[in-house]
Amino acid sequence: MAASMLKTQSFIFYLIIITLFSTLVVSDHRSNSNVFGKYTSPSSLGLKREKLSHLHFYFHDIVSGKNATAVRVAGTSSNNSSLPLFGDIYMIDDPLTINPDINSKTVGKAQGMYAYSSQTEMSLLMVLNFAFTEGKYNGSTLSVLARNEAFNTVREMPIVGGTGSFRFARGYAQARTHSITLVHAIVEYNVFLFHY
Repeated sequence: MAASMLKTQSFIFYLIIITLFSTLVVSDHRSNSNVFGKYTSPSSLGLKREKLSHLHFYFHDIVSGKNATAVRVAGTSSNNSSLPLFGDIYMIDDPLTINPDINSKTVGKAQGMYAYSSQTEMSLLMVLNFAFTEGKYNGSTLSVLARNEAFNTVREMPIVGGTGSFRFARGYAQARTHSITLVHAIVEYNVFLFHY
């Protein structure tokens, strides 16, 4: 019985020591001004209630001519006629307009790049920001990192973040080709996103 009581007392002693040590470590961690990360409430950043917004605009990708908005910056010199674009990378600064007419009101730009990323289909890797220049979203951006299967009627791409009015944004963009020529593609975008 004495051995049992000694084991119980030892266990309680170790439990007390572990609890005190844990408390000291947590207290020291919270008082340390060099802490890498900590919980922050949304209200402490001035964030209010989360909203769901729908944006609608047209993307104009012009690949040649004096007003080109997309420039090939890298690619292969492949003679493979079945994969003539695979590996090509384009840097873009494409206008976003309120209507399909390129001369309609500009609401921003799509800035970034796309790369032809499939050997078997017309699929693009899209890495771009929608930088808005009009109205209440002036100065705000949305970031897209996505696969774009260009010949599908509707393509869905994730919105992975944003700035300004779109801080903490998440959602998706639906792209639908409005018209396309050898020089100019017009793509209709419907963007649905949660943000503060």
